[in-house]
Amino acid sequence: MTGFIKVKNLTKEFPIRAGLFSKQVAAVHAVSDISFEIKKGETLGLVGESGCGKSTAGRCILGLLPATSGSIQIDDMEVTQTDPAFRKSLKQRMQIIFQNPYSSLNPRMTIGSILKEPLVIHRNLSRREQNEFILRLLDRVGLNESVLGRYPHEFSGGQRQRIGIARALVLEPEFIVADEPVSALDISIQAQILNLLKELKQEFKLTYLFISHDLSVIKHVCDRVAVMYLGEIVEIAPVKELFKHPKHPYTEALLSSVPYPEPNRDLSKRIILKGDLPSPVNPPPGCKFHTRCPHAIEVCTRIQPETTQISENHYANCHLLVNYSTL
Repeated sequence: MTGFIKVKNLTKEFPIRAGLFSKQVAAVHAVSDISFEIKKGETLGLVGESGCGKSTAGRCILGLLPATSGSIQIDDMEVTQTDPAFRKSLKQRMQIIFQNPYSSLNPRMTIGSILKEPLVIHRNLSRREQNEFILRLLDRVGLNESVLGRYPHEFSGGQRQRIGIARALVLEPEFIVADEPVSALDISIQAQILNLLKELKQEFKLTYLFISHDLSVIKHVCDRVAVMYLGEIVEIAPVKELFKHPKHPYTEALLSSVPYPEPNRDLSKRIILKGDLPSPVNPPPGCKFHTRCPHAIEVCTRIQPETTQISENHYANCHLLVNYSTL
């Protein structure tokens, strides 16, 4: 099965300007030369600390942010092309579920207007057809007709996120970026939303890029996981293999930090990283993780590690996985 979404050497930098003429003096290296594929019908998890570039990567894939360099393809068609007709068709195939279900909804529009707006722009439907379609969609996400005349502030966080999911589905897309869709919700509501997303994936044959910093959520919903650190993907593997056999020291540290309801668990074996996340404006040379890595060696400080294949679908970027005697 070939990749439905193909990302190759994606880089995104945000310029820092100063002075009278706003000359660029530096840049924030948000995403640095990442590559991966997502198969049709798959859920790929993108996980890492806050500020590592997960959301930026998702927005670049959708075209919400222009990539500095690199290639992004859906069904072998380049997402970064600027043809207006293609950009309009792309919005029907690719959608996003935002992290904050309140700020992502226009507070001055009723729920009915929010859901109808994409249909008015992209579909040639009568008012009756619009209403019937929206009612079916609301019923599928666990809401009813009574919400149509109300405003976003009148709903709970879980209800607002259901509305956000309905809005993402209204154009019947093939690919959805779920940008931390449950991090702002209570634990009990998180489970409901996650189960809903899994059901919708099967029913509508969706492909997900699921962005999260919560590994327990990633384990529940994803088929494969890509681990990001300071703008780079350091490991990618099937979810079961990653949780059982992590190879990159950063992945090991992330898994070690996951809380488990085990009173007798030996906490002395937990990996506690020292130091803070380096600045993306001035990232360290070599392996970006070497400043916090408990296993760092001399070569890590000067040479960036190449990707090593561990098994058929398991890859990691670490000098400890290769023979570095010739360096």
